Amino acid sequence: MPLRIAIFDDNNNIRDSIGLLLRTEKEFEVVGSFPHVLDCVADIKACRPDIVLMDIEMPGMTGIEAVRTLKKEYPEVLIMMQTVFEDDDRVFDSICAGASGYILKNFLNTRLIDSIKELQFGGSPMSPSIARKVMMKMQQVTEQMRPAGNTNYQLTPREKEVLACVVNGLSYKMVADALHISYETVRSHIKKIYEKLHVASLTELVHKTMKERIV
Repeated sequence: MPLRIAIFDDNNNIRDSIGLLLRTEKEFEVVGSFPHVLDCVADIKACRPDIVLMDIEMPGMTGIEAVRTLKKEYPEVLIMMQTVFEDDDRVFDSICAGASGYILKNFLNTRLIDSIKELQFGGSPMSPSIARKVMMKMQQVTEQMRPAGNTNYQLTPREKEVLACVVNGLSYKMVADALHISYETVRSHIKKIYEKLHVASLTELVHKTMKERIV
């Protein structure tokens, strides 16, 4: 079954371009394309997507407000923010609202397809600069409360290498290139790392890794 995707963006050209890009993947199906989020609950009910691509700056109601609303009604729907902004407030407000990923619009052509696949298989894709901001914020929050790094999660040497790459902001594809392994192998390692560390998102993964000094 194809992955059902809905797009919310007030820029018609960007919305159409994203739709065209997604339709190049046979396993994706664009089930909705909307210029605002004022009727987002009804729109999601009508098209039933698996993943929502959400612009932050929308007329009448922001994308962040829409995420909060949608996660209350449809907690199972995965939402990835796509925006030109990377300031800290928007990043963390989006994550706290319930977004599962955050991609900058200048990365859409090169990273959107891979990011959606990461999201589909349990990851929390972020543009490298965004992941770095999350990591630095978590480091600030936990700096004074770090315990000694004695917990043994039985990570293999390769899993530690993959974890270090991800925590430092590399995408799955970038990790594969850096470690000279396949994209699917990276996904397999990440799945095992999530299981061993008992986390469910990139934010949790980064927080736990930094707090406990796992790598």
